Amino acid sequence: YKCEECGKAFNQSYQLTRHKVIHTKEKLNKCEEFGKPFKQSSHLTIHKIIHTGEKPYRCEEHGKVFNQSLHLTTQKIIHTGENLYKFEEHGKAFNLFSNITNHKIIYTGEKPHKCEECGKAYNRYSNLTIHKRIHTGEKPYQCAECGKAFNCSSTLNRHKIIHTGE
Repeated sequence: YKCEECGKAFNQSYQLTRHKVIHTKEKLNKCEEFGKPFKQSSHLTIHKIIHTGEKPYRCEEHGKVFNQSLHLTTQKIIHTGENLYKFEEHGKAFNLFSNITNHKIIYTGEKPHKCEECGKAYNRYSNLTIHKRIHTGEKPYQCAECGKAFNCSSTLNRHKIIHTGE
């Protein structure tokens, strides 16, 4: 299945359909700094926070701040200590659905998140997102000290050590 607009090929028709949205909404949902298109404007809004470093969501319990409301909601659930989801294979309980989902993937060895560009697969979507930046060249995390940019926050944090010596 090949995109008539840009020539990119896909194994499944649904992948092509999902991809085509990039071309129709490209001008509406595009990162001005990197030119990266987003299928939904809400995803662009979340992405923009990476550039600003803004963390507008504060946990009243301990003052920790987050860049996404979902992360604050997750934090609130963690505070309650409730384990709402039970893994049937061995009975371990989890307080978040995403935690039990991640546990299942690790338990089974499944890698459901596949790169459309090169076929490499990951057990977590976040790892795929970081991997995709190899293909796009996107480096959204910039060192305030020297200006060097990185494709993931953990690499930036490791880099900062050269400036602080810690």
